[in-house]
Amino acid sequence: MSTDPRTILMTAAGHFYQLGWMVGTAGNLSVRLPDGSFWITASGRHKGQLCMDDFIRIAPDGKVLEQPTPDVRPSAETSIHQAIYSLFPEAQACYHVHSIEANLVSHFTTGDSLPLPPLEMLKGFGLWEENPQVEMPVFANHLQVPQIASDIYERFQAVPPSLNALLIRNHGVTVWASSPEGARNYLEIAEYIFRYMVAARKVGIE
Repeated sequence: MSTDPRTILMTAAGHFYQLGWMVGTAGNLSVRLPDGSFWITASGRHKGQLCMDDFIRIAPDGKVLEQPTPDVRPSAETSIHQAIYSLFPEAQACYHVHSIEANLVSHFTTGDSLPLPPLEMLKGFGLWEENPQVEMPVFANHLQVPQIASDIYERFQAVPPSLNALLIRNHGVTVWASSPEGARNYLEIAEYIFRYMVAARKVGIE
């Protein structure tokens, strides 16, 4: 019997909660199913205590296909996951967390991309270059999340990103991958890079 993907998301959310990346009800995780629909964490659910009833299944067009009870609502960021799955057919998981470091580094640039230091860890994103010069896309935060999703879709449709990650200023980081395990790895690598950037600033390394 195959593992219910919701259990994978529950484990990941508990791990990220312990790391301080999904405190309280913040953040959202999703995994795509073979029919193109995806399970996503429901709105307002504590990410350190998720259960099987804390997920909603969403169709590619955003329609709710399964929910445990009518009062359980989809995550506010569902439209962002929709945009990612629409843009990248190979994406099978999308993780979005709210870490302190992600918010701090989003202010290290005033533009729409954040230059990343040429760290060895970038190989984890598949960037097998010596001293890679790569930037992470940065998007403005909007109260209406569908506007963020629209911005992401329009920019990436025109110019695909060089790595599977993006920042929303004062909001958080989103990654996507061809598996839940891959998404977890990408997220941990991104957060490592953010922590390095914050620490480097403290000691005067630019």
